[in-house]
Amino acid sequence: MDPSAPILFFDSGVGGLSVLGPTRALLPNAPIVYAADNAAFPYGTRSEQEIAARVPALLGRLVERFHPRLAVIACNTASTIALDHVRAALEIPVVGTVPAIKPAAELSLSRVIGVLGTEATVRQPYVDDLADRFASDCTVIRHGSPELVELAEAKLAGVAVAAEDVHRAVEAMLDHPRGHELDVVVLACTHFPLLADELSEALPNVTQVDGGPGIARRISSLTKGQAWPESAPDGIAVFTAPPPKQLVTSLAGFGLNTVVIL
Repeated sequence: MDPSAPILFFDSGVGGLSVLGPTRALLPNAPIVYAADNAAFPYGTRSEQEIAARVPALLGRLVERFHPRLAVIACNTASTIALDHVRAALEIPVVGTVPAIKPAAELSLSRVIGVLGTEATVRQPYVDDLADRFASDCTVIRHGSPELVELAEAKLAGVAVAAEDVHRAVEAMLDHPRGHELDVVVLACTHFPLLADELSEALPNVTQVDGGPGIARRISSLTKGQAWPESAPDGIAVFTAPPPKQLVTSLAGFGLNTVVIL
């Protein structure tokens, strides 16, 4: 394995940074390419057919250009819809992102858990299967919130996020007949951990669970024994449309110092 071969992270926007962060903690010298399909953002409001066609095609172009050792679909919506298509199209390992329903069910004492994601993710049969397999004795409250995705993007671009906007975006979960018993919520969109503090205020005494740390461990396992550079090179951020200037500044905090428009 060429030590300079990067790990490729892919998302519709900046949500995948919540997966990149814990991965860097485990693999600090790993070369990183982070790709955001912001020209089609947000995925959660697009059709399954569009995502299933667009994601494998884009990842194919990215693999051809950057020659990664491994690709990470750091997006729940893209993973639940297009993961199998991507794996069929690429010849490198592909790690997906799925809602952390199993650990949420293991943590819940009230047996009422929430699945907070995009509209596309929460309606997927894949989520039905996870709930049936790992949370069959739980009431699972699902809620799709495109507003939270937009708020997370705005926050990283330097825009102040109002607490009342976050509360309004999740209040439907609390309005459920058993919403007052909710004790664990699955952040089933990689954007949402970027709003962890705001969500804690909107959902007090509710434990948040997301897949980022588990995905990082999976990446570390798949690359065990592979060579890495002696020090971390500058990461590359790839966008499919020009990003806001303030967002580019924020990306430097994640080690992404070079910006490319695909």
